[in-house]
Amino acid sequence: MFRFQHPVRVRFQDIDVGGHAHHSRALSYFEEARAAYWRKVAGRRSPEEVDYILAEASIRYHARVLYPDRLTVGARISVLGKKHFVMEYEVRSGEGRRLVTGSTTQVMYDYAAGASQRISPELAERIRAHEGPLPARRGS
Repeated sequence: MFRFQHPVRVRFQDIDVGGHAHHSRALSYFEEARAAYWRKVAGRRSPEEVDYILAEASIRYHARVLYPDRLTVGARISVLGKKHFVMEYEVRSGEGRRLVTGSTTQVMYDYAAGASQRISPELAERIRAHEGPLPARRGS
């Protein structure tokens, strides 16, 4: 279940020669939802407050994303480690059809120091308050 959902409009510029959204656009849809989640759940209101870097992404396409659909992108944190977290995504059409799923791994990062950092207890609590109990990976 995705407690957090974010609306995204398929833009004309998203469409490729095949008449559907280019495969790279799924990452943009994920990013829009992740940024909205980070503002609402983590309380990071501006780009300067983003304190992670993207380490890995995985995408699975289930159906074509068509213009001018209004999508709903579900986002959730499924794993909360010591320095990283995993987000899962589900993109649905305006009619509710599942179009794309995927996940990304983010590493908490101190941009001033140029190094990874631990997830703060305050941030972990905000995430758990929104998501409920989460598994942690060993060695994370």
